[in-house]
Amino acid sequence: MAQIFASKLIRFYHALEPPPRLPKRVQVLLPQQKKEVRAAISLFFQKYYNDNNPRHLLFGINPGRFGAGITGINFTAPRQLKVNCGIGHPFGDSSELSAEFIYEVIEAYGGPAKFYNDYFISAVSPIGYIREGINLNYYDDKELQEIITPFIIANIKKQLSFRFKTDRCICVGGEKNFRFFGKLNKEHGFFQTIIPLPHPRFILQYRRKQKSAYIRQYLDALHGKV
Repeated sequence: MAQIFASKLIRFYHALEPPPRLPKRVQVLLPQQKKEVRAAISLFFQKYYNDNNPRHLLFGINPGRFGAGITGINFTAPRQLKVNCGIGHPFGDSSELSAEFIYEVIEAYGGPAKFYNDYFISAVSPIGYIREGINLNYYDDKELQEIITPFIIANIKKQLSFRFKTDRCICVGGEKNFRFFGKLNKEHGFFQTIIPLPHPRFILQYRRKQKSAYIRQYLDALHGKV
């Protein structure tokens, strides 16, 4: 029997290692090195990906300190992991803006079981970065971006080997993340179409009054209407 999605994803995230020769000023976020994070990842994937159904992908930028940097699960802070996903853990009850928006979208889509049956949330870089104690997006440090590009390409290819759907994917971060990811896609042909969406942090920091409209924009993309 073919290996189920959960087993592939668990092995992928448990095996993550930092790219070599990172700039000295840059540190990595790799919570999967902690046994409690590895346990939470396993529970999450076994709950939502215990099958062989192909799914579409969403790609964020890279994990941050207060979401996946704690739980190991993209766009999922401790509160969302416990409250929305029903998975107990020792990480406390902290939240963060991007996770709050994404889970509003997930609930509007029909809830975690329906959403994760159709989608998997990945990241262009599956490892996060910190510089001077704050989150660092991979594209905001040109030396870092150049160094990790082969790492990014290799990990996208690895995930696509799990039989994700490639007719379209969604890129969360519609400017710099999309430009970089779109360029890689033109070179490597990962997906037929990439749909860019504005990042949740931008929405909640600068466009909060229009949040409902942005949730509809996300839902339209998830339902293949754009």
